[in-house]
Amino acid sequence: MNLKMRALRKAIIVILLIFFLFTAPSTAAIKSIKIRSDNRPLIVFVEFGFTHTGFISLEISNVSVTSTGSLYDPSLICFFLLKDRPANKLLLELEQSPGGCILDSTFDSPLFTLRDVSESHSSLHKSYHVTYPGEYSLFILNCSPQSFVTMDVRIEAYNIHDGTTKDYLSAGLTELPSLYFIITLIYINFLAIWIRVCFKNRRSVHRIHLLMGALLTMQAVSMFCNAEERHHVKATGTPQGWDVTFYVFRFINSVLFFTVIVLIGAGWSYLKPFLQKKEMRFLMMMISVQVLGNVASIVIDETGPFSKNWVAWSQVSMWTDIICCNGVLFPVMWSMRSLKEASKTDEKSGRNLSLFIQFYWLVVGYFLVRILCVLSLKTSIVFYKNRWVWSATEEIERLKNRN
Repeated sequence: MNLKMRALRKAIIVILLIFFLFTAPSTAAIKSIKIRSDNRPLIVFVEFGFTHTGFISLEISNVSVTSTGSLYDPSLICFFLLKDRPANKLLLELEQSPGGCILDSTFDSPLFTLRDVSESHSSLHKSYHVTYPGEYSLFILNCSPQSFVTMDVRIEAYNIHDGTTKDYLSAGLTELPSLYFIITLIYINFLAIWIRVCFKNRRSVHRIHLLMGALLTMQAVSMFCNAEERHHVKATGTPQGWDVTFYVFRFINSVLFFTVIVLIGAGWSYLKPFLQKKEMRFLMMMISVQVLGNVASIVIDETGPFSKNWVAWSQVSMWTDIICCNGVLFPVMWSMRSLKEASKTDEKSGRNLSLFIQFYWLVVGYFLVRILCVLSLKTSIVFYKNRWVWSATEEIERLKNRN
């Protein structure tokens, strides 16, 4: 079993190293996107919340179009910047369009078409001032389905504060660096309290309590890296390497979080010194699912809706989260079943059963809050200027349930 755990640990390290080496960071507000032989009717490049001092700069270069049809009209391939038209709404409109194209009177005039780019010798550089505050989507419509587009696109979106300072975070996310730094300090205080409690009760401290302290440490470090990443993106438009550090510690934190829940649910270190084979196999499966979920989250963050596989990876991230949220309940139910049988003859087992029932409902409540509260706030319920609210709710919900 130790050999299997070492092999799993090595596989996880290899997967993460390969992914970090071959993934170009693009979580920044300054994006460099390469489109290669793409004939999708709709490609969403970026969604950004602008204030009345917002600007977006576009640089299009190395444009070429390969058409398999007899007629090719470059004016049918257009760049749009539209307010209050998120990517999911645009995709829904595309599906409902009978002709497969939504280039009609419901849209305002495009920013430019590929005809304008071809007239500028296959390259174009334009900057636009967004005068009406709101959340905007920048996308390209291709109403020539037999035309395969290749181009390099560089996008720079920002808001101006105090007349000269550029803020590269969306209007709804500009408060996140301060929020994450405050949460980091809260986790550090909780860690100090936890260490003090463990020292005062040294005789009753088990290995699971040490893992819980490690979990608090990883959460604090992860939040600090997240705060630094958002701070650098806000100031410069790029994370300057903090995104990789954040992904590493977020991976460790998420795997450790579900591992601790499974170990507590199985009664490890508190009721019994070792795990049974069934529980060990289940733990390895949960870690494997968490690895897949973290890889999916990194792909979603590092690419964007313009990626061909972005929707598929979003589905993978959602389903791995659902599997983990439901899967961690099984060890708790196994322990409850064993304690229920033992409580018939042992009063101590009855007390432990009562604790496990409370833990079970705590875990259920945690995931219900996660699904119902956080995911609902993450959708269109929250106004674009207050998008930081669902991030705050998510972290407060984690803070409450992990401590």
